[in-house]
Amino acid sequence: MDDSRETSGLPHAFVTGYPIKHSRSPLIHGYWLRKFGLAGTYRAHEVSPADFPAFIASLKDGSAGFRGGNVTIPHKEAAFRLADRPDELSEELGAANTLWLEDGRLSVTNTDGRGFVANLDERSPGWDRSSSAVIFGAGGASRAVIQAVRDRGVNDIHVVNRTVERARELADRFGPHVHAHPVGALNEVMAGAGLFVNTTSLGMDGGEVPSIDFSPMMSGAVVTDIVYVPLKTPLLSQAEEQGFAIVDGLGMLLHQAVPGFEKWFGRRPVVDEALRSLVIADMDRHP
Repeated sequence: MDDSRETSGLPHAFVTGYPIKHSRSPLIHGYWLRKFGLAGTYRAHEVSPADFPAFIASLKDGSAGFRGGNVTIPHKEAAFRLADRPDELSEELGAANTLWLEDGRLSVTNTDGRGFVANLDERSPGWDRSSSAVIFGAGGASRAVIQAVRDRGVNDIHVVNRTVERARELADRFGPHVHAHPVGALNEVMAGAGLFVNTTSLGMDGGEVPSIDFSPMMSGAVVTDIVYVPLKTPLLSQAEEQGFAIVDGLGMLLHQAVPGFEKWFGRRPVVDEALRSLVIADMDRHP
């Protein structure tokens, strides 16, 4: 890590995971650094789970040379556990994706949920007027989505999962507004819902997905997918063909990056169409 030490006094940040070479975070933050004319850096660093505690220790004592950074799979839970100051969002989730040093202590948060709702606000304003939402899937990716939709004021959140016990765990975690259902209840819980969110890997890289009838949802309902490769997943194509508004998952990736950049580099960036186009072009080159 010698090349990333903050010997020059410039701000440096990172993204780490295992593996990490697929990450588009350096592309996103590099775009903002250039746009603001800032001299800092944002780099990808692959760290294995076995080496992650030592990496965090080097971050805390300053020897790593970073002001902070992002963590992704499989380090989000460990980052939360090793933090000095987790915020309320990460406390409830038990996972963190954004880290920064403050007064010599490691603070963490989770910006995935904020990125999710910011994407919906941008692409489909008014999505939160509905009192009911359906979350398809109960894996780790669904937690931040459930939390964010609940905190936005949606009263009934129906988590549908093949293994209903996992959905029940999330209902217990996130409170009385969240309800667990087996896949067989999907049609029933979609009745009158204004938002459908796919948090599973179905459709990733264009894979097959089951046929879903979205017609029970309310008029004007929105269907979104946290998968963004391909940009229009098979599930989104189904919803669009049935006349529903769709929102792809790329904006969640872009918007979740905003708070971290502001923490590390002192400027609040904007997610604009030029950035979106830059990332889409990279996706086309390296699917």
